[in-house]
Amino acid sequence: MTSMTGYAYEEVTSEQTVVSVEIKSVNSRFLDLTINLPTYLNPIESYFRTKISEKVTRGKVDVYIRIKENHSDAQISVDTQLAKTYMEAYRQIAAAAGIAGVHPAAAIYALINQDGVLNSNKEYDVEKYKTLIDPVFDAAFDRFVSDREREGANLKKDLEEKLTVLENCAGFFKDWQPKMEQYFKEQITSRFNELLGENADQNRIMTETAAMLVKYTINEEIVRLFSHISAMKNEIQNNPVPGKRLDFICQEMNREINTIGSKNQFSEVGAMVINAKDALENIREQSKNVE
Repeated sequence: MTSMTGYAYEEVTSEQTVVSVEIKSVNSRFLDLTINLPTYLNPIESYFRTKISEKVTRGKVDVYIRIKENHSDAQISVDTQLAKTYMEAYRQIAAAAGIAGVHPAAAIYALINQDGVLNSNKEYDVEKYKTLIDPVFDAAFDRFVSDREREGANLKKDLEEKLTVLENCAGFFKDWQPKMEQYFKEQITSRFNELLGENADQNRIMTETAAMLVKYTINEEIVRLFSHISAMKNEIQNNPVPGKRLDFICQEMNREINTIGSKNQFSEVGAMVINAKDALENIREQSKNVE
């Protein structure tokens, strides 16, 4: 079992470059993967996307790949004609606004921020960068997966504890079922005897008891609840990505517990229904964190 939340950071520094990879994730119904990397590395985005999707099936995952070069071989060129055109426009604006002149420092700052005035010319060897990033990414991704697995182990332990509580509640309901049936029979018999005494019709008593049991019996709900508990145990133990299935089973369990509560006529059972709903709510909340 794996948690949908995780974090990892890895950085490697060499003479020429600093490569860092940061990976973090939070809950999501599906895999929502975003990879942030320098635009010149866009051709290899799919490579890292595939690596992640092979091991991660759910969660909002954000990946940040950063490259810092200690020595740049980029060539900077200046489009002087374009700079002159911008400068002339500045002078015209200043004259129209009644400004005596354009401050040189301000003009230069404005010019270098205009598109096309400064141009960086550099050939990027994408495969070379991929070779640099790959081991850093693998180290970060391994730590990220381990972090999710560690948290997943804690979630599994908590889910199993809450499921044990729920199973004990179901066992309590099962033990109380014959007591409930006997109680209904005694109540109906007592009422008939009060009204009719020795003339009470036993067949009529049995018919009324059967009708009461049909209305209030919880045997079917108990059987289905145990079935859902068994299914959830199987998902927790054997399914590496049980999140969606757990959520569905929780819905089915909730339906049975609610029905048991609506049919209940005893305070002891009512208290156990509350315990069951509390345990189930904890399971439901934790299942939202499971991949």
